Amino acid sequence: MIDFSLYLITDRHQTAGRPLLEVLEAALSGGVRAVQLREKDLPTAELYDLAWELRALTARFDARLFINDRIDVALAVEADGVHLGKSSLPVTAARRIAPELLIGYSSHGVGEAAAALAKGADFVTFGPVFPTPSKAAYGEPLGLAELARACETLTGPVFALGGVAPKNLKQVTGAGCYRVALISAILAAAGPAASAEEIRRALN
Repeated sequence: MIDFSLYLITDRHQTAGRPLLEVLEAALSGGVRAVQLREKDLPTAELYDLAWELRALTARFDARLFINDRIDVALAVEADGVHLGKSSLPVTAARRIAPELLIGYSSHGVGEAAAALAKGADFVTFGPVFPTPSKAAYGEPLGLAELARACETLTGPVFALGGVAPKNLKQVTGAGCYRVALISAILAAAGPAASAEEIRRALN
């Protein structure tokens, strides 16, 4: 069950020099209830150790923990789910391996999102909605009209992703989307807890 509307994705390079776990603890205290550990450049052993630390932290706040791409790490640390994408193991294979895990999927169009949900994904992130350096490789932003179409037509939860920040949340909710996934709007904020609380309130 997807019982959260704010999905925080990690990037330890965007914390303004602060320790990642310190920033995440502040974000969780501000109401974040789902975190995706996405540190692609970490060696497996370091990722595993960080995942265990984050599992302990999220458990303190009764929050969900997702591991990007690595089903093995997700199972090893007893995470709640895994987040997949186009270059990951297929959703159907992940479901066979770990039927107990929640599965998120990074989609970059309505067709791709619909296919992922049909194959068993529990939710999709959809974007980039707005211009953002972290999603530049995926081409031009999809925009608010396409986000609205996704929310109207898809059968599962849709999280707006890509350049989402407090300044454009009214546009996102105006498009009929009340779930967001983001990185820098919280991790890079001077006050991660206050930023998380502001975003959560806007979505509710």
